[in-house]
Amino acid sequence: MGSRGVGAHADGVGDDALASATGRSRDDWFALLDAAGATGWKHRATATWLVAEHGVDPWWAQAVTVGYEQARGTRQPGQRQDGTFEVSVSRTVAAEVEPALRALAEVVTARTGVEPLALNLAAKHPTARFPLEGGEFVLASATARGAGKTSLNLVRGRMTSGDRLAEAKATLRSWLESVAVGPVG
Repeated sequence: MGSRGVGAHADGVGDDALASATGRSRDDWFALLDAAGATGWKHRATATWLVAEHGVDPWWAQAVTVGYEQARGTRQPGQRQDGTFEVSVSRTVAAEVEPALRALAEVVTARTGVEPLALNLAAKHPTARFPLEGGEFVLASATARGAGKTSLNLVRGRMTSGDRLAEAKATLRSWLESVAVGPVG
């Protein structure tokens, strides 16, 4: 993980997994993209080229594209396509989705002083969105993991600089740890 608190894409997607899923190694894809002049392309053009010209699954095309952009210095770890930055954390707890998300939303409200703009408990993927100053946001979500377990996730997004990523990640992690439901295992 980098000094900014966010690892490079290659840290999370192994070479073997990428080669198995796409038929080429990371180095082979990067050489092919270099030869095609992709360092000057927009993100969408690169991903589309991988899908259209090489039959790469769209999810893996995104993975190759983000990794390529980071390796060539056109995107920093934690940076989104629009140039803003985001960081995320997750934790699995022993609780059902609705009470777990409600507990997380209470923690975020207490720590930010902001009520959720929306608390959508009925959706397939329940979320609570909290608007922050300067256009930033916190998104809380919950995903059922079976047998009374729920994965809680927090994202802090639309940060204008990557300088606060490590601090933001530590803050989000502390919020998750303070949710009043039991951790799994």
